Amino acid sequence: MNIVRNFALTCVLILIVTGKLLAQGPEVPKTWVDKDTGHRVYRLTDEPNSSAFYFNVNAYSPDERFMVYTAPDGIHTLELATRKTRLLVSNPPAAANLDSKESHFRYGNHAIVAGHKTDSIFFSRIDPTTHLAVLYKADLTSGETTKLATLPPRASVATVNADETLAAGVYEETSTPPDTVAEGQRRTAEQHGPLVQPESKGAMMERRLAARIPVVLFTIDLQTGKVHELLHSTDWIGHLLFSPIDPTLLMYCHEGPWQKVNRIWTIRTDGTQNRLMHQRTMLMEIAGHEFWGIDGETIWYDWQIPKGEDFLLAGIHLKPGNDHEQVAYHMPRNDWSIHFNVNKDASLFCGDGGDPGQVARATDGEWIELFHPAWRKNDGGIDSPQFVQPGMFQAEHLVNMKHHNYRLEPNVRFTPDGKMVIFTSNMFGQSYVFGVDLEKASPGASDVYSTPDLGLRFGANPPPTH
Repeated sequence: MNIVRNFALTCVLILIVTGKLLAQGPEVPKTWVDKDTGHRVYRLTDEPNSSAFYFNVNAYSPDERFMVYTAPDGIHTLELATRKTRLLVSNPPAAANLDSKESHFRYGNHAIVAGHKTDSIFFSRIDPTTHLAVLYKADLTSGETTKLATLPPRASVATVNADETLAAGVYEETSTPPDTVAEGQRRTAEQHGPLVQPESKGAMMERRLAARIPVVLFTIDLQTGKVHELLHSTDWIGHLLFSPIDPTLLMYCHEGPWQKVNRIWTIRTDGTQNRLMHQRTMLMEIAGHEFWGIDGETIWYDWQIPKGEDFLLAGIHLKPGNDHEQVAYHMPRNDWSIHFNVNKDASLFCGDGGDPGQVARATDGEWIELFHPAWRKNDGGIDSPQFVQPGMFQAEHLVNMKHHNYRLEPNVRFTPDGKMVIFTSNMFGQSYVFGVDLEKASPGASDVYSTPDLGLRFGANPPPTH
């Protein structure tokens, strides 16, 4: 009788353990060689719904040792040499009256940028008592956290300057009623996160632009907390990004449907030299998704003339002495990307592709791309420094992204050593941070797989966004 009872208990235990394993599902792969490209892919993070930074925000420490990323439990570091990860700054416990996702959005740590001067991550958090945003920085090695400043009401900060003395942000001049478009945007962010395109994005952008909410672009001194107003506007101001080398130069944009705004601007921290960086010359011409070159001497951006028809990555040189003030690399429709990025010496570019629902309407655009630039030869043509210097991109596929849901933007960037491209993907259902080697894998690898097939095996079909 005891033998029967023990056997029965053993069977029950086996069923319980098996059920737990099935519920958890198989562990998503850590590395493989993409069958379609020959490049090795790595899953760099283990936390479900982890994410790298927005493509133009610095994520690397000045000594190039760490990359910072985020996950639902807080702010993490990835040591690039060893690929060891660490939870650096934990999110506060969830508020009793909110679910964990909403509590994380309202009262969690919001990473801003990795410092250009010190090995620090700057972040903000809402004080649950005052409901004001408070700025902090944390040391990337020790984790020691320092409180820096409290922001004005309705304010947020998006960037910190090169010498880490100032932060810049925007605040609304008056309280916004809960049923306005601004509150709708906050709800969208609560639901999906900062890298996810909201549903009906075009309609949302139209409503926000039309709302004409009075805002102030400001800087705040990180030593004294003093606020300096740079400009007042009823335009939608966003995408603030300090120069990586010049602590007095701030780039920002007029947000909204790109064909309806003059988007890309720079301004000095004393409020002078408010300058439009790209002047359109064609109906329905658009320019956007701007980013700094790593050397801080060029502003790069997606340029379409007109929208959705002809695609270029353009650059404006800020430093005098170049043969041409502006350059532009042409690419075919299928090579266009939602975001682009550049390595240290601008010898290589990368892109995160796009599905057929994006502006390019590409039929075969779902790839992480590596771009090899080449100049168009001048065959004795008339030339001028005021002309745009033309070039072309030769694309090389790195990762097949056909099982990625592009409502989550991959947001590519090079590693500091230029050997890998980093991106975020939901190919396995929940998002993780991935890397792909620029050099092709050696022949004979035993783990060569179709990346979309791995997505089908280990993730949802179709993959969700988070």
